[in-house]
Amino acid sequence: MNIGSAIVKTFTSQAIVSAITSTIFIILLGFFLRKRGVFGPNFGKVLTKVVLSVAIAALSFNSFMQPINEKSMHQGIGVLIWGFVIYILLIFISPLLYSGQKRDRKEVMGILTTFGSTTFFGIPIVGAIYGAEGVLYSSIFNIGYRIFLYSYAYIKMSGLKMEKDNIKKMFLNPIVIATLLGFILWLIQPLMPTITVPLMKNGVAAGGMTQVAFYRIDQTAVWLWRPLNYLSSLASPLAWLAIGCTLGSISIKEAVTNKLSWYYSFNKVIIVPLLNLVILLILNAVHILPLNYVAIATVVIMMATPTATVAAAYAISYDREAVLTSNASLLSTVSAVVMMPIWIALLGILQSAGIFH
Repeated sequence: MNIGSAIVKTFTSQAIVSAITSTIFIILLGFFLRKRGVFGPNFGKVLTKVVLSVAIAALSFNSFMQPINEKSMHQGIGVLIWGFVIYILLIFISPLLYSGQKRDRKEVMGILTTFGSTTFFGIPIVGAIYGAEGVLYSSIFNIGYRIFLYSYAYIKMSGLKMEKDNIKKMFLNPIVIATLLGFILWLIQPLMPTITVPLMKNGVAAGGMTQVAFYRIDQTAVWLWRPLNYLSSLASPLAWLAIGCTLGSISIKEAVTNKLSWYYSFNKVIIVPLLNLVILLILNAVHILPLNYVAIATVVIMMATPTATVAAAYAISYDREAVLTSNASLLSTVSAVVMMPIWIALLGILQSAGIFH
């Protein structure tokens, strides 16, 4: 298929177009309601807490309630490996993008460029476009992200050694618990006792029988899976409303005059995901790390996200370029909202053109 046909196919795909418009429209709705005063100044923070402590935790866990086979296991392990490799690479590469800056600023901008808002911004978009498979890969990818974010980023930003409180944050975070538990349960399915139950699809009987591990609640305990599914379905709309609400609370006028913030935003939402895409396509072509379309697209979208909230909080808390961090966070969020539909379309075009499958 030539590129022209691939473009047409991508922009006539109802799934892709509706995912893009849903993201943009709900973010704009949050922005409008905040500007009109319907949402108060702290409403975005409340929504964020609900999304991070409940909705995405449920989404991450439920994403692992699916069959495992040799192909999906290889894909998942490949994403897990890449999740560690790319952060190690970015830790060394990102500061080089700011070589003309003073040491402290170079270090801070390097960390902000390395760590994006993969959980809050990335997973809801991935889930809306690629469904359970995308959420599965994004949750696995985030294992490495969280380890480096709560260890390396914290130590570099604070100038301190790893503290007990931060280790608690790393391992007692609801999303981390849900992800690790779900990942382990998904991996050990072939080793667990199985039961034969009526086949269920999205909580509804699909006809026939199936044999699954006893803890596959999507098949064996729909009464438990369904409330988790309701909670997980809140992740995308609430996250997008919170993003719009946050944008509506901040003065963009001050941030747009800062050239370094623009340069950072370009690096964060264009250069970093492009680097991931190019390397993964090369590794896929030479069969070193063969990943399918959904796995590669998930990684690219996760890396095209704006500044990680935790990384920005580190910078502000320890007075490490606090004003610059705030401006960079704002502009990268606006830039990510603009670039995300472009990345989604580009990935769809590459798939349609047969670049990867």
